[in-house]
Amino acid sequence: MTTNQELFDRAQITTPGGVNSPVRAFRSVGGVPRFIKRAQGAYFWDVEDKKYIDCIGSWGPMILGHAHPDVVKAVQRAAENSFSYGAPTEAEILMAEKIVELVPSIEQVRLVSSGTEATMSALRLARGFTGRDLIIKFEGCYHGHADSLLVKAGSGLLTFAEEGIDLATNAPSSGGVPQDLVKHTLVLPFNDLAALQAAFKQFGPQIAALIVEPIAGNMNLVQLSPEFIKAMRELTSQYGSVLIYDEVMTGFRVALGGAQSIHGIRPDLTCLGKVMGGGMPMAAFGGRKDIMGKLAPLGNVYQAGTLSGNPLAVAAGLTTLNLVSQPGFFKTLSTRLTHLLTEMTTLAHAAGHDFATDHIGGMFGIYFAKQKPRSLADVTASDIEKFKRFFHAMLDHGVYLAPSAYEAGFLSITHDERVIEEMLSAAKKAFKKI
Repeated sequence: MTTNQELFDRAQITTPGGVNSPVRAFRSVGGVPRFIKRAQGAYFWDVEDKKYIDCIGSWGPMILGHAHPDVVKAVQRAAENSFSYGAPTEAEILMAEKIVELVPSIEQVRLVSSGTEATMSALRLARGFTGRDLIIKFEGCYHGHADSLLVKAGSGLLTFAEEGIDLATNAPSSGGVPQDLVKHTLVLPFNDLAALQAAFKQFGPQIAALIVEPIAGNMNLVQLSPEFIKAMRELTSQYGSVLIYDEVMTGFRVALGGAQSIHGIRPDLTCLGKVMGGGMPMAAFGGRKDIMGKLAPLGNVYQAGTLSGNPLAVAAGLTTLNLVSQPGFFKTLSTRLTHLLTEMTTLAHAAGHDFATDHIGGMFGIYFAKQKPRSLADVTASDIEKFKRFFHAMLDHGVYLAPSAYEAGFLSITHDERVIEEMLSAAKKAFKKI
């Protein structure tokens, strides 16, 4: 028995499923999850000392690579003064000022500790601001595990959907979520312009907010069409609804100003996380000053958090944002990823596979399909079984991809030309093997 198997068996005694976040359990791809003991740059090592090229980067945050020396030093300096105060610090102001500088649509921002907390709070704020209850979300978009958002959601929930949960209804896609809560959530097909227009025509005056992953990453990477993006902004403005860009994944990952800077859109509220914490538990939501002014202690929309603006997380996040703000950072990252995926596609086709890719900034998707997808249905129609075989073949050759066909992947700036050549060598062998 391997050490990974021993630890997995042991973990399942005291932890549900042996993991603290579902996708880590490898349920979507099968096999034994790898228990990681250390990481550096583009690599991590499991408890058996096997080395892997890391293509998830803690699901997005590690854009600088693991254990960047400047980030480590910043956290060490902060830790010397205490781990938490429960009182305001100057560093929180510096973080807020940096976010407002980089994301023009954000006039004020509130720091929190997780992406779920950010989206949950943003929706409460939107409802408090508008005095309405109904929200719109899209199939396959995952916005954290708040009750009203667990309807036809992406990420790890899609694995469980494969195991029998019905996504064809507007029922909750998780146990423990009352129907009374999700009845205020209207779920539309991703990228379906006619459905979006019809929803606002019928329910417009009741809609408090529309929340969207502007570049979906929880049903693999799926991008919105320009027409759909334009319609979301126009319809929410027309009906006085709040447009929420959930950039927990895309913020400072696809571009310095997030997906909204690429789309040329100013959402009313934006949710951030992952990269902004530099690998530490931190997130944020922010936007128009008139909306943010409804938050306590100024307004009657309550939100609080003991660890919000944690000094260690702020130190890691602020250092990370300063480093990714350096000229040419995202161009270099995108150029390397373009090369990787172009060559992977050539290798796949040479081996006789239907294979497509998509990417933006340091975020990417791979699909065993003839074309890149535009919806959850397209992703589901791809060859999921072949992806599973490919995942394990790559793992055997030292490349750790996202352990689900419904998850996007992430590269860091430390995935240089040498690392990419290692990945291509592994991919060539994997495509032949499967």
